[in-house]
Amino acid sequence: MNSLTHAKKGTGDTLKWVLLIAGCWLMLLMMNMIPPKDSVFYLSNFNLNTAGKYMAYAILALGIDLLWGYTGILSLGQGIFFGLGAYCMGMHLMLSIGGEGAYQSDLPDFMVWNQVTELPFFWKPFSSFGFSMLAVMLVPALFALIFGFLTFRSRIKGVYFSIITQALALTVWLLFNQNSMNLGGTNGLTDFKKILNFPLSEVATQRALFVMTGICLVLAFVLCRWITRSRLGKVLIAIRDNEGRIRFSGYSASRYKLFVFVISAALAGLAGALYVPQVGIITPGQIGVLPSIEMIVWVAVGGRGTLIGAVLGAVGVNWARSFLTSNYPDLWLYFLGVLFIGVVLYFPKGMWEISGKIKSLVMHRGKKTPLTKERFT
Repeated sequence: MNSLTHAKKGTGDTLKWVLLIAGCWLMLLMMNMIPPKDSVFYLSNFNLNTAGKYMAYAILALGIDLLWGYTGILSLGQGIFFGLGAYCMGMHLMLSIGGEGAYQSDLPDFMVWNQVTELPFFWKPFSSFGFSMLAVMLVPALFALIFGFLTFRSRIKGVYFSIITQALALTVWLLFNQNSMNLGGTNGLTDFKKILNFPLSEVATQRALFVMTGICLVLAFVLCRWITRSRLGKVLIAIRDNEGRIRFSGYSASRYKLFVFVISAALAGLAGALYVPQVGIITPGQIGVLPSIEMIVWVAVGGRGTLIGAVLGAVGVNWARSFLTSNYPDLWLYFLGVLFIGVVLYFPKGMWEISGKIKSLVMHRGKKTPLTKERFT
């Protein structure tokens, strides 16, 4: 009976969060698709792109929280999967330019610079929008599947797994920096013109991308919430807390870990694909070790193992970054370091824990002791 009640309560909580977040996003998205400029919810064109970028980061953070917060797998290479999805989208956008580039060639401009005479074979499928949309999630997922199968089968875990993923991020960063890869080298992919024949320079296109990113964020949150509230989520938490006991109970922990690693990579690829057309550039600098560590900081600051905390952390930390780099450019890295150390030492569950303590304190102070007969007996 208790388990049934707990299950109903968990379902009710999930529905409450889904309806709340979906309602808030719907209101915000509607206000910006048909923008009454005197509305408090209206976002300027610059703020619109910034908010869209933050939402893409939030999708990435949800995947990290599912992997680290609920399963206990600390990956320091999530920037790889974000970059793979971003480059898949960027390759399609580059091919969509056609003869509108500076050299009026069907080849991307950087290939003309490097004296490439024919489009490389792995670029050709990305001329199709449908293939590109599948690739932004399937390519990172396939990469994660192969890498995860090799590592989890060997029972590599803990700090050793973190070190391997960090080394992998460095390796991929070095590869993408090479001009011989035909991916733009250190300059990356940029100067996108249109998507589905809609000019990216038009406000309507940017607002449509903003809406699409918001919808994807809600769907990603619902997916992660469903996973964590299901029996699968309970197994993931058990793996995080005591993997040895899970193996003793007959579960294949490596399969569960591989599954969540692939899901996290697919979400990161989706985030990268939504990021590129709104920001207008993707470079190897967004794939390496430092960006991957910053992604972990987002989840740690927001509150790992909460999902909503991951979203708040991704938005909050990046907003602070934009504010500090604009007004105090020399203080950003110090702020990030102090913030991460402070959260790890004093608030392991991040901002979500702080908000919970504030709420408990307010509720405690708001309670008044009732005047009952027992007080005077």
